[in-house]
Amino acid sequence: MTTLRKIALEEHFMMPGFETYSKAFLNFIDPATMKELGQRLADFDTLRLDEMDRAGIELVVLSQSGPGVQAEPDTTLALRRARENNDFLAERIARRPDRYAGFAMLPMHDPLEAARELERCVKQLGFKGSLVNGHTLGRYYEGREYDPFWERMQELDVPMYLHPIDPWKPLHALDGAPVLAGASWGWGVETASHALRMVFGGVFDRFPRLKVILGHMGEGLPFQRWRFDSRFAAYPYGVSLQRRPSEYIGTNLLITTSGVCSHPTLVGAVGEMGVDAVMFSVDYPYESTEAAARFIDTAPLEPAQLEAICHGNAARILGL
Repeated sequence: MTTLRKIALEEHFMMPGFETYSKAFLNFIDPATMKELGQRLADFDTLRLDEMDRAGIELVVLSQSGPGVQAEPDTTLALRRARENNDFLAERIARRPDRYAGFAMLPMHDPLEAARELERCVKQLGFKGSLVNGHTLGRYYEGREYDPFWERMQELDVPMYLHPIDPWKPLHALDGAPVLAGASWGWGVETASHALRMVFGGVFDRFPRLKVILGHMGEGLPFQRWRFDSRFAAYPYGVSLQRRPSEYIGTNLLITTSGVCSHPTLVGAVGEMGVDAVMFSVDYPYESTEAAARFIDTAPLEPAQLEAICHGNAARILGL
């Protein structure tokens, strides 16, 4: 088995003081596992680098574990804490810039402040884009009030990684079934729905060069492309788009393999979207680096395709 050189994009850390935001999902993890996760989230010097070396991961793009300031109700505090988190991450990256890059945390409560913070992080701190943990207190981002943010992001030519979060209001079908409400199902439904709001809300028509990245093999969206076109043509509900819905999935919406180590699923995603729209990731420390590396190293694709997925696409999209 050949170990391919890799870049990974959904790799988390925890800044001290941000644990409170994560209690909603960490409370479901047993204490022994939580202790280990805490050690890995806090580590920048040993555990993480050792796993990267064994897996052939040359560079990881670090982001604060969710939900971060997306769950902070105070807008002023959210801005301050986002800046603190970004400065903290920049200091850690400066120790090992050969191995680490960063995604900015953004206070999406205020589109203009979020745009300013993204610009600061890209131009002053050298970050490669942002990772936003879904909606902010129930606000999604397809509305015109967010256009100043999208305009700035398009000018900066950096991607946003749209990461899962709990729904603002629980889905009734999942009521009483917490095992379905989180990472196993509900988070994917929430995040895929947010991405589709952006598609059908015309964000990518207004800003056609935007790149939004979805983890977990695209939260299922690549495998519904044909149906989106079919049913939108039948039931457009007064919405007008410049392209078929499927055409945004693979151009504006890109995906990573994080948390889905299935060869048939990978082959299907490449078949649906094209190899240039798929990137390797782990979802460290919540998923196994070893399993993710073994999965991609043994994937039944051509060498050029694997090089693109493991390294080339991320290097191109992030400007590395």
